[in-house]
Formats: sequence, C-alpha cells, structure tokens
Amino acid sequence: MSNIAIKIENLSKQYRLGVIGTGTLSHDLNRWWRMKILGKEDPFLKIGETNQRDTKGTSDYVWALRDINLEVKKGEVLGIIGKNGAGKSTLLKILSRVTKPTTGKITYKGRIASLLEVGTGFHPEMTGRENIYMNGTIMGMTRSEISRKLDEIVDFAGIERYIDTPVKRYSSGMTVRLGFAIAAHLEPEILVVDEVLAVGDAEFQKKAIGKMQDVSKGEGRTVLFVSHNMGAVRSLCNSGLVLGNGEIIVKGSVEKCIETYLFDLDQKMVDADLTHIPRAGNGDLIITGFHVENTNGLIISRILSGEDIQFVFSYEKKVDFSIDNISLGFSIHNNSRDTLSILYSDYSNDLFEIRDCKGSIKCLIKSFPFLQGRYFIGLRVIRGGVEIDYPKDLISYIDVENGNFYFNTNITHSGSGAILIRGEWSNVNN
Repeated sequence: MSNIAIKIENLSKQYRLGVIGTGTLSHDLNRWWRMKILGKEDPFLKIGETNQRDTKGTSDYVWALRDINLEVKKGEVLGIIGKNGAGKSTLLKILSRVTKPTTGKITYKGRIASLLEVGTGFHPEMTGRENIYMNGTIMGMTRSEISRKLDEIVDFAGIERYIDTPVKRYSSGMTVRLGFAIAAHLEPEILVVDEVLAVGDAEFQKKAIGKMQDVSKGEGRTVLFVSHNMGAVRSLCNSGLVLGNGEIIVKGSVEKCIETYLFDLDQKMVDADLTHIPRAGNGDLIITGFHVENTNGLIISRILSGEDIQFVFSYEKKVDFSIDNISLGFSIHNNSRDTLSILYSDYSNDLFEIRDCKGSIKCLIKSFPFLQGRYFIGLRVIRGGVEIDYPKDLISYIDVENGNFYFNTNITHSGSGAILIRGEWSNVNN
C-alpha cells in the first residue's frame, strides 16, 4: 500500500428510515445478537432494498452504500459524481469519521481534513481565530505549527476584519471561506471537499479550485471532490467515480465518468414523469410536464437557433382554491450544468392566477439565441417569495441545431460559446 492513500474494502452503510430502533425491545435485542455476536445479516432488513429516492420501498431500512471497494492513490484528485441520494455525502462522512460504516473497513495513510457542510467542525461561540487553533489541534498540530499558518489562512479566507468575531455571526459564505482555508492550509495528506463550495461566490470558487490544484499537483496530496458542477470536476480532477443508488457505477477517466453520468440523466429525462421527481416547495401546485412547441402549436423535438418557440409547462393544482400571483421561472444549463440563463415571468410583471385544477403556462421566446448543442432545463415556481414547486434535478433537456439566427445560412466560422448575439457594425473612420 506504499502508493495508496485510501483503501476501502466491502464498505456498506445502512440507515433505518424514521425512528431509531426496530420498535420493540425484543427485536432490538434479536438484531444486536445476530449482527454483533453471531456476525449475521440484520434479520429485519428485506433483501434487495436500495436507497432509490424516487420509488417507495417496502422496508424501513435502506443501504446508502453497498459493497464499495476502492483504492485512491497518493496525489490523485478524485471527482465523485452522481445524482442526489447516490451516496456521495455518506461516503465522505464515513471517510471523515463523522459516521461509522455498517460493514467493511477503510485504511488511511495520513491526516484527513474535511469540508462537508457549512459550519461542520466549528464551535459557533468561539471566534474564527479560536476555531482555527481548535481544528489544527484536532488534526494533531502543535500551537506553533498552527501559528505559522495563521496569517496565510486568514488572508486566503478574506475575513481579517472578523477573525476575532464569534463564528455564529458569520454568513454562510464567510463560514465556508474559513472552513476551506483551514482544511487546505493545515497540511493534510488527504483533503475531502463536498458540494459545500457552491455556497461561495464565483471568485472564491475559482480561488478554492486553484488551491486544490496546488495542493494535489504541487504538494502531492490526495483530494476527494464531490460536485454537481461538471466544469469544476473537469478542470480539477484527474480521475472520476460515479455513484448510483449507493453502488459504484464506474471508476476511471474524468471524461468517461461525466459521459456516464450525463447519459444516465438523459435516459431519465426522456422517460421522466415529473410528478414523481424529488422536489421542494409547499406543493400547492406542481409542474407535471414540459415540452417545446413552434408558434403553430406543434410539439417539436429539436429547436433551430433563431426561430420563435414556446416553452410549455403543464401544471396540476393540489388545493381546492384559486392561487394568484404565481411566477414561473426556468433556467437553461449546459452539459457541465453551468447556468447560462434564467427567466422568471415576474421579470416582465407577468403573474398568473391559477383557478383550474390542471392547465399549462407557455413562454414565447423569439429568435431563440443559443448555438447548436444540448441544453438542460431547471424549474421553479414561487408566489410572493414563497417556494411553491422546485424540482431538485433538472427536469428535461432541449436539442438545438444551428439555424438562421443571423439571417445567413452560410456561416463558416467556428468557435466556443453558447449564446448568440446580434450587433450593428459600422466603420467610424469613413
């Protein structure tokens, strides 16, 4: 194991939904006896139950992770991707010793620093400075070692003015900045970072990714990075891992893993039933379907850039009274899930009153301004600042072909980008 930083063998994690315990003392004792003393499987777990969040199981137990075997080399930057509920955060929590595995074991080489959820590892009543010393001490560093890194940590986090203020008064962005600065600068051999970086602003995200690249390439340390941002995974990671329903789907090159992940999403979106996808909101109204029409009302499967189209959102009202002041918003994303554009109906003061139980809302987009490619659609419904419906995953995708956006079908130039713009040109010297 000389070149291996982390070795995971037959790792599984089981959770019981709802309450802790089986419900009766006799069952709890039976379960303890069979699992802890006899080393047998849980007698109250039904075979085949997995942590599939969009279906209803028949057991109160789920496997968040199941039979994970994995080796991570020293200096490897492993991007861990997968849908919500795939087991990514559970794996990182086990690696960070926040929770214990149900079965299996992990062998480490070196100290681990983790950044999982906002505020994890901080004492809210202590100042930023005191939390730096506390975290360093937990990692086994001496006070003098921490002091040598203190100025560098504070400067990176950009919170010098508030370093002696209790952390409970920090914003989530400040907390993340400090947490990442501590994790990255206290010289861990293994750095574990969850999606929490998404809380920071774009400038800090870029800075954090640069630091992780320095840590891995310049200092030869191991990084485990969970993200839904495929662009960040591409730029940072040199290998990838795709999790699905608590199991490893594929491990290999970053491009292979991203392709597998996106293909799985595409298959889901083609067959999607929007009434059963994970969502937030009060549920007074939910979006049940999405498609694209031309201006004649015909459903189309592909869009030509430059043509007039209509996004059509079907809805179902779940309450027996009318709902007014409804604003529907959608976002458009590229393959890396970067947000390219967002439009809400209330941007143009278009608010809807929903009286019928079922219906649809249309948005006419003139001269659709996107270059050829596949784009993914997000969705949100709000009313007076209150979330009504917010699907957790992107709900569908659209395919765009190059069209007559510039009123010129003989465009021969190529380049990168997604959004098309028009301009009026003139030579000011004539």
